[in-house]
Amino acid sequence: MSEHKVFCAKLKQELPGLAEPPFDSDLGQKIYEQVSQQAWSQWTEYCKMLLNEYRLNPARKQDQEVIVKQMEQFFFGEGAAPPAQYVPPAH
Repeated sequence: MSEHKVFCAKLKQELPGLAEPPFDSDLGQKIYEQVSQQAWSQWTEYCKMLLNEYRLNPARKQDQEVIVKQMEQFFFGEGAAPPAQYVPPAH
């Protein structure tokens, strides 16, 4: 079976895509078709920061809506902006 390739909406190049849609919805299918594994990895790291900085609970419906909106911006919009008070960790 050949590797699933996509023209990544985030990174603007053809790259390996996800093995399957990340969730069962229209957005999940769009991500499967237009987002690379590399961009998805970037999103998961960014999402962890959002969860921590905004103290979001993925089990709460209203917090899920915030996460989905940020995800759409991250991949398909102008890009998601980190919280105003966010300071990246020093390495």
